[in-house]
Amino acid sequence: MPEFLSVLKRLLPALPSVSNAERMRICVGALIGIFFTGLATKIAFSSSGASPLLIAPMGASAVLLFATPSSPLAQPWSIIGGNLVAALIGITCARWLDDPLIASTIAITASIGAMLLLRCLHPPSGAVALTAVLGGPAVHAAGYGFALWPVGVNTLLLLAAALAFNNLTGRRYPHLTPAPAVNPHKTADPVPTARVGFTSADLEAALKRYDEVVNVSTDDLDALLHETEMQAYHRRFGVIRCADIMSRDVATVSPQTSLRDSWKELCDHRIKALPVIDDARNVVGIVTQTDFMQSADWGPRGELHLGLGKRLRQAVKPRRSFNKTVSDIMSAPVRFAAPETPIAELVPVMADAGLHHLPVVNADGKLVGIITQSDLIAALYHGALSDRPDAVEPALVAAQ
Repeated sequence: MPEFLSVLKRLLPALPSVSNAERMRICVGALIGIFFTGLATKIAFSSSGASPLLIAPMGASAVLLFATPSSPLAQPWSIIGGNLVAALIGITCARWLDDPLIASTIAITASIGAMLLLRCLHPPSGAVALTAVLGGPAVHAAGYGFALWPVGVNTLLLLAAALAFNNLTGRRYPHLTPAPAVNPHKTADPVPTARVGFTSADLEAALKRYDEVVNVSTDDLDALLHETEMQAYHRRFGVIRCADIMSRDVATVSPQTSLRDSWKELCDHRIKALPVIDDARNVVGIVTQTDFMQSADWGPRGELHLGLGKRLRQAVKPRRSFNKTVSDIMSAPVRFAAPETPIAELVPVMADAGLHHLPVVNADGKLVGIITQSDLIAALYHGALSDRPDAVEPALVAAQ
């Protein structure tokens, strides 16, 4: 008996667990979607005769659109293209093949092949093709009009409900493939995090060898695998948080601080950025060396013949034609972190986005520290050494 139960347990699908709130969201979405589709159809086509207001495949489509909105099988082109193609193929088979069994078989087979070819695979569309063949006199009498009503109308109404509900409840839909990450330095090199670990090309190659339809988008799979790597890092090294490594004695300026005083502050502390705060210590911007260089008066063609240092000094001189404050050149709004943020989450932000400094603010929005790329490198390096003490032994022996 235990072995039998073990076999039965293995037959259960390995679905990821979701919270009760997500279960409720899915059910409410399906309720709203089907009710809206049926009600709108009833109001618009109340005198349509024997044609059904809702076709059965819409129930299966609702499962995909509200329970798995990120699935490639649930995207707008999948449901629109899949349902219309399957309906047209099913109608054609019903009209030209007398045997319902043969017509059904060919309709399903041809629909799957066409959907795969057109990249609009949608499982409920198989039921649409079957409905076109076995739907009875009312469906057969509608002919090719069945593809528009009720299939087309039901599809568009349910899709509209899914678009509104999913986005209102925090689920990105449609699930567009994100644009490739752009190197902030405008070079051909991939962003730093794309140069380590597995790459998108590696994932594509693995999926090609797998050679099966995977019901998850490639970008979602990529994100899940990177999230798994981050979880493994936390398990191995422990969770180092921003509060553990941030600088707490932070040099700051106000929006009204002159550029001359701000530049002096940067030079005195030998730093490259200053958080800009208001009287309540809320971060309203950040001013960096780059901001100063961009604000300098470089001349008509951007000549550097006066020298970089002289140009910067010239930019901050209190001249009547150049009487600026920090508010005139600072970068805003500012990306920031919370004290409890794990530093592993900062790697993509600072490496790929090219940010060198990240203010740390508390729950009230007040500045409590700042993290630089140097802080992040030191923390990650310490974590790597603590995991591999043997890696430093040869260096210590050589030093002795």
